[in-house]
Amino acid sequence: MTDTTALLVLEDGRTFEGKAYGATGQTLGEIVFNTGMTGYQETLTDPSYHRQIVVMTAPHIGNTGVNDEDDESRKIWVAGYVVRDPARRPSNWRSQRNLEDDLRDQGIVGISGIDTRQLTRILREGVMRAGIFSGEALAPGGARVDTAELVERVKGGESMAGAHLADDASTDEAYVVEPPAGVETVANVVAVDLGIKAMTPQMMAERGIRVTVVPSDWTAEQILESQPDGVFYSNGPGDPAAAERSVATLKQILDTKTPFFGICFGNQLLGRALGFGTYKLQFGHRGINQPVMDRTTGKVEVTAHNHGFAVDAPLEGDTDSPAGYGRVKVSHVCLNDDVVEGLECLDLPAFSVQYHPEAAAGPHDAAYLFDRFVDVMKGVRA
Repeated sequence: MTDTTALLVLEDGRTFEGKAYGATGQTLGEIVFNTGMTGYQETLTDPSYHRQIVVMTAPHIGNTGVNDEDDESRKIWVAGYVVRDPARRPSNWRSQRNLEDDLRDQGIVGISGIDTRQLTRILREGVMRAGIFSGEALAPGGARVDTAELVERVKGGESMAGAHLADDASTDEAYVVEPPAGVETVANVVAVDLGIKAMTPQMMAERGIRVTVVPSDWTAEQILESQPDGVFYSNGPGDPAAAERSVATLKQILDTKTPFFGICFGNQLLGRALGFGTYKLQFGHRGINQPVMDRTTGKVEVTAHNHGFAVDAPLEGDTDSPAGYGRVKVSHVCLNDDVVEGLECLDLPAFSVQYHPEAAAGPHDAAYLFDRFVDVMKGVRA
């Protein structure tokens, strides 16, 4: 850890002084909070956090270090990192490196030693843009810190509303994840990578699904060329209202009645393809302790979330798709705030959930949704 001063500056002018954590310099982004008590490595490498500064509400971060097995993608995606009490040294049998070393090596500017409880209470009023500044970016040549100028830098940063980011997080080339040895192949699925997490195709493969992960800009013709048994849309960053190309592609897939499953960003894109709107949440859902009811079974699940946008669809009863895709129902709902957490098409083999059934750091209450996808591809409705 370093004694270098760092300053977190919010768009509304409020500031927090702490110590640099990770790389020094400047970073800008939308600032959000994550309520998970564990799984920080999976959070950092989740592409859905692209261009976001993440505040961890758990006070002690870095105590289990990092390893080469738990990354969810090829790199750390967060724009910046805010923690209260970083571990002085990791202590875990799986640890291979210190978390701060990874942050520094990948150029992730962070800050530690601030009151993350107070900051979270501010962000519950509404997320906003922010910046972290340290080293020469904070006080060039040792000059006096100009807070007003830093606020102007923050206000000049890009907003998440209207941002199309899935292409940034997607793979450049298609690749295949095969079922493990000894597991019979039961289906072939094309998974569109909008910012996919590594655990997603792995959990499908464990159920006998051969998964071909393809870039976000593949057309419907390319996706359907191999006549897959199903199509999957992954999680990913950005505003679903800006993903017009992906929505148009999904409509073409729905027109063929090919079974479809989407999670997180994929849920929002299904909602838009069906003709519903999406909107930005006040402060979003981010963490691994969010309660959701599966209305099909009445079961309440503890689930992992990472989303700042949601689908605007009627919560009660069946609704005719405004885009002409038959009847649709809200299949899952968040018990904290009644946000739509899942959609099910009643006249098409398509469904989606807003949260993460593949949660590598847990919980695993929703892993059954991959089995449900297999059933849908076999023509079985839950």
